[in-house]
Amino acid sequence: MPAHDDLALLIEAAQAAGEIARRYFRQGPRIWDKPGAGPVTEADIAVNDMLAERLRGARPGYGWLSEETPDTPERLDAARAFVIDPLDGTRAFIEGDHNWAHSLAVVDNGEAVAAVVYLPMADKLYAAAKGHGATLNGARITVATGDTLDGATVLVTRSNLEPWFWRGAEVPRVNRQFRSSLAYRMSLVAEGRFDAMLTLRPTWEWDVAAGALIVTEAGGRVTDRQGAQPRFNAPMPQVDGVIAAGPGLQEEIASRLA
Repeated sequence: MPAHDDLALLIEAAQAAGEIARRYFRQGPRIWDKPGAGPVTEADIAVNDMLAERLRGARPGYGWLSEETPDTPERLDAARAFVIDPLDGTRAFIEGDHNWAHSLAVVDNGEAVAAVVYLPMADKLYAAAKGHGATLNGARITVATGDTLDGATVLVTRSNLEPWFWRGAEVPRVNRQFRSSLAYRMSLVAEGRFDAMLTLRPTWEWDVAAGALIVTEAGGRVTDRQGAQPRFNAPMPQVDGVIAAGPGLQEEIASRLA
């Protein structure tokens, strides 16, 4: 299946997800805690159920990995798989903040080949297909060109700037910013609005698979904290942290980490 066909499917599905999520936003949805995983709302589940029906119905041979679906080993036998976060930034959603997103990717033999990150409340749709560039609402986007970490504007939590994470305990002097959704942070880097994003904790694939392709197709580079390119639809669907930036800045960040 051509990546463009999968991308068209993801775009339609993401927009339908936005219609569902908007109905729950700031309407007091039911909220509960998943053990060890933080809060989930009835909006997360409603979106997940729709995406599972629509996407799996359209591509019955694809594997399925979603934050809100119990994982099963059958996906590992599929060359292509959906990697989905039905609602990335659930805490922002609960708090009434607009910075939550739907993150949808198709992965082929470990590599994302089609991806959408959609922010319904801002009507911002980031999209990419392998080899065809990245767009925001249909307009091409590119990463920022800076390659110096000190002074860069970086989407990162304060905890990732503790001295023990950095070589020689030399913490970079950055303009620190934050957004709740990891997928949105990566998309903002792809858009060139921020120089880099960084997270040093083990990170679930569904949070970053779509963003990884969008950044890469925008001319950037995405690696784990060791500088290795992440592979998706793995048996344990986590990556060892994420660095996303232009190629030169990504290389500097990786070299300065302890």
